[in-house]
Amino acid sequence: MDITIETLVKAPLARVWSAWNDPRAIERWNAASPDWHTPRASVDLREGGRFSTRMEARDGSEGFDFEGIYTRVEPQRLIEYTMNDQRRVRVEFQASAGGTTVRETFDADDTYTPEQQREGWQAILDSFARYAEANA
Repeated sequence: MDITIETLVKAPLARVWSAWNDPRAIERWNAASPDWHTPRASVDLREGGRFSTRMEARDGSEGFDFEGIYTRVEPQRLIEYTMNDQRRVRVEFQASAGGTTVRETFDADDTYTPEQQREGWQAILDSFARYAEANA
């Protein structure tokens, strides 16, 4: 099952692309809620390159690594990757008069309901939009 989420970021495409792929920026926006954070991120943005983000609860009670391999990269247009559990993700970037639309389509997992997954991924995407707009 595929799940798709999207947001309009009120910032130019070049700035949105940069914020999405800069490890230091990822550490600032990559959280679904204020009680989580990303203490480290790495990005090797090329086909066959790896990415890794460490997501943790701020109180240290839990955390996990979100990792994968880029399978397709079209600068300022498209990123596709496969996560370590073999689920696939497609991220599209589309410039418009109002800013940049970012659309993510991902394979659902078997652990959480589709609605929980949609809400969690959307919360992170919304956090990204706030960061990119404030830092444009």
